[in-house]
Amino acid sequence: MPPEKPRKNGDIDSGDLLPPDDVLFGRSAAMQELRQRAEKVCGTNLPVFLTGYAGTGKEVLARWLHKHSPACQGAFVKVNCAAIPGALLESELFGYEKGAFTGAHISKPGRVELALNGTLFLDDIADLELSLQSKLLQFLQDGRFSRIGGETERVVETRLICASKKDLVQETAAGRFRADLYYRINVVCLRLPRLHERREDIAALAEYFRKQYEKEFRKESAPLGKEIVHHLRNLDWPGNLRELSNGIARYVLIGLETAIISEPSKRRTAAAQASTDGASAVPLKLIAKEAIRNMEREVILETLRANQWNRRKTAQSLKISYRSLIYKIRNAGLTHRRSELNLTSQVDSNLSSPSPAD
Repeated sequence: MPPEKPRKNGDIDSGDLLPPDDVLFGRSAAMQELRQRAEKVCGTNLPVFLTGYAGTGKEVLARWLHKHSPACQGAFVKVNCAAIPGALLESELFGYEKGAFTGAHISKPGRVELALNGTLFLDDIADLELSLQSKLLQFLQDGRFSRIGGETERVVETRLICASKKDLVQETAAGRFRADLYYRINVVCLRLPRLHERREDIAALAEYFRKQYEKEFRKESAPLGKEIVHHLRNLDWPGNLRELSNGIARYVLIGLETAIISEPSKRRTAAAQASTDGASAVPLKLIAKEAIRNMEREVILETLRANQWNRRKTAQSLKISYRSLIYKIRNAGLTHRRSELNLTSQVDSNLSSPSPAD
């Protein structure tokens, strides 16, 4: 889903920033089945485990479950277990008392306490360290915990939702995840399908993203044509909803339908060439750098054309500095395109004195 605006309380909110249900669940068979299971469990206080590839919308579904649960009056508190180092994650989860360690000048409640009578969402829980898995298991068993450096036991009731893009069965078999914790959090498992498994929903999702980005960028865009929608439905979308959202953002910003399809299409072509030409032995990093360079060059060129090669407006549209744009134009070898359009034939040689056309 489109990126949300920053909140004053970080990852704590009421869970009401959601797309409409008909957009969230769509009309594909896979999502309708998911909706039926979600509706059965949302009204309970049972732990829910969300699984699926990156970008499939696990956090959005977690927020939907919170909104439709008895805990909806409390806060929705998210903790990304992969983004916070293990040494800090314990204090982030359970809080600490004043003087518990160097720099602990005040007492601080953890995310568990902030989720009192609300929902605690543990994203990427497979990356939780084993030592913390034990403490989390103890809390889930009796609802009791102590802050770091504290002796007082605290009791918190909260709805638990966990998510992981990794296979926890494999993680458990490999000894990286506790089996007893897995069974504790996996009371109800909801699997989110990949975008290419729900192609019927792509048109509605793309239109929803388009309207959301129009509001964010404060810029109008034309509705997507039938041909481009048909093309979008036939792409693989390895990045799932996140990739589609990014493509629509480029479309709203640049105004060209090719901005949506250029990245995934070129990536598929580059990957196919790399896999069929084993003799070339091109390093994967070089392939990725070249793909990024080509995509950036095309986006800059399309934005220049959309702004009649006005570099000031182009820099503003791309949200980069004018100096950075000039450097990228030169590096991409785009200066000769200006002469084709009978505009200024050269890029400014003195960056501190832009041409009147800008």
